[in-house]
Amino acid sequence: MRLEWLEDILAVADTGSFTEAADRRHLTPSAFSRRIQQIEEHLGVELFDRTRKPIQLKPTTDENKDEIAKLVGNLRQLATDLQRSSRLSGNRLVIASQHALTAAFTPRLLQVVQSRHSELYVRLRSANLDDCFSLLLARHADLAILYQVPDQKLDQSADFLQTRTIGKDTLVPVFSAANKALLNEHFSSGQLPIIAYPNDVFLGQVMDRTILPRVRSLADAVPRVETALTLAALEFAVSAIGVAWVPLSLARKELASGSLHDLSATLPSCDLTITAARLNDETTKSEDLMWTLLESLPIDGAEAKCGTMPGPVQSA
Repeated sequence: MRLEWLEDILAVADTGSFTEAADRRHLTPSAFSRRIQQIEEHLGVELFDRTRKPIQLKPTTDENKDEIAKLVGNLRQLATDLQRSSRLSGNRLVIASQHALTAAFTPRLLQVVQSRHSELYVRLRSANLDDCFSLLLARHADLAILYQVPDQKLDQSADFLQTRTIGKDTLVPVFSAANKALLNEHFSSGQLPIIAYPNDVFLGQVMDRTILPRVRSLADAVPRVETALTLAALEFAVSAIGVAWVPLSLARKELASGSLHDLSATLPSCDLTITAARLNDETTKSEDLMWTLLESLPIDGAEAKCGTMPGPVQSA
């Protein structure tokens, strides 16, 4: 029996519906039904009473439900233990990095790592803040690299978690340098077109708490596009769709080339700290090497800002 088959059986038992179970298992209803049929054909027995709504387990299936659940738990733990043992025996390191950091800070960090420990193999997993913690807590990642607002503590900062500040950055407002007249026209009419982030992602929460209340004292913030991807927000700013707040480290090339202007002289910005986190638990040699290296990194700010935009936006 495959682990996924056992999980399929439990999904139906929990939901009483093939459709809901298919959604839980991230399959289409038709694909899920075919898989259930394949399981029953393999076992040579019917597992469910399809004549009843909600779907009921056949008596034999119901009698063994607890055993199935126990077996699923044991197999999952075995997979976790095998993955952990693999990392313990090698030079492999798994890092979960917040999306915005994956595009700018983390590559430069790994360049330093490789220059000092060329034998170290790093697997980088890019994810949202909450997903980074999930990967860490599930032991699917050894380290997490995250953004924080300086005066905000991580909710997950418990005794089982070690954290270390490894860098600084700034969330800055940027807009197309070639289209300042368009932006100033909007601003003179009391509106500021912006690129918004969803409020369930980290930068969306920073915008809601720190940036937008200050923006609204200057003009009405008018969202033109919403995206969870900072790289997309950056491109929307280059395209003059709206002002985007992005990490300064991410915008350094565009600011240096003159395709973007930093509007921090007029519009609010926000300091960010870059934090490394790991479980306060059994560690690998590779993890310890990385943690020691992070301790030795100089904590410098992001690149110097590359100029502000003249005109009504600056003088508001």
